[in-house]
Amino acid sequence: MQPFRQPQSGKLIGVISDTHGLLRPEALEALEGVDHILHAGDIGDPFHLDVLADIAPVTAIRGNIDRGHWAEALPETVSLTIEGLRIHMIHDRKALQACPATEGWNVVISGHSHKPGIDETGSALWLNPGAAGPRRFRLPITLAFLWEEDSQPRAVIHPLCV
Repeated sequence: MQPFRQPQSGKLIGVISDTHGLLRPEALEALEGVDHILHAGDIGDPFHLDVLADIAPVTAIRGNIDRGHWAEALPETVSLTIEGLRIHMIHDRKALQACPATEGWNVVISGHSHKPGIDETGSALWLNPGAAGPRRFRLPITLAFLWEEDSQPRAVIHPLCV
């Protein structure tokens, strides 16, 4: 499987979530060449953050299964700016109590549901990369790519396994 490449110049962000202790070789291959990796929680194994950091800088948040001292060091949410994208990450979208427009975020990333999706609502792009770990229910195994194009956030869901 060839890694996804963004259609324009700029930074490519790999977005992964819900690995649940399983960091698939297909995920690592897909993330090769990205400029930054965002992990939206339910990591399951702290060593996996080190493996991802060998590919690109990693920003990760704690998910509901992440427990122990290593997980306590991770924030529950994070806001950051990458290449003009004002991003907010929270593991469970239903727990978000802020308004993206009021906060100035143009991207909100969440995981938790294992259901991949991209919604453009109001002034924000809502991105759930799906789950890249063990298959649950009959949902696909996916991650996502995010980039800025023409001053707008763009994203694509990338399937890992059939």
